[in-house]
Amino acid sequence: MELLKQRIREEGIVLNNRVLKVDGFLNHQIDPQLFKAIGKEIADRYRDAGVQRIVTIEASGIALALMAALELDVPLVFARKKKSILMVDDVYHSVVYSYTKEENYDITISKKFLPAGEKVLIIDDFLASGEAAMGLAKLVKDAGDEVVGMAIAIEKSFQPGRERLENAGFRVESLVRIKEFKDNECIFLED
Repeated sequence: MELLKQRIREEGIVLNNRVLKVDGFLNHQIDPQLFKAIGKEIADRYRDAGVQRIVTIEASGIALALMAALELDVPLVFARKKKSILMVDDVYHSVVYSYTKEENYDITISKKFLPAGEKVLIIDDFLASGEAAMGLAKLVKDAGDEVVGMAIAIEKSFQPGRERLENAGFRVESLVRIKEFKDNECIFLED
């Protein structure tokens, strides 16, 4: 997606050739017009997949997933990283490791918001090791649902996430794929 690449080139900051900081438009401050375009692009890629529900993880995935949910006219549910005292009913549970925060999270979704027998699209802002996506897929499968694909805004292709997800049988659609960080700059894979 050229628009997202352009914003990364203009405003993204690569730290220590390791982390891409995009908080000015993607995961702290949100550019609504960019997110609208991202939601449409994701929806266009999965429009024929029979998506009945979208699942993401809080917090950065929510706005992206919401825009795609609007385009596809389906409900959106997000996994919580901390169980609320209001979540007194049964939940699906998984553990994921955060690459940028360097810690494990217990993620949960209330069973009442993930009914069995649906086709589910998983959306997230970044793909690195595939931990978050695999954790979400576990929740979806535990619910008796089918993961029809995973839509990612930014993929770090030099990390093992895509291979891990594809080896597990998942369709992966990334809007931007980064080949490497070099001299604190993003080098993109060719489309």
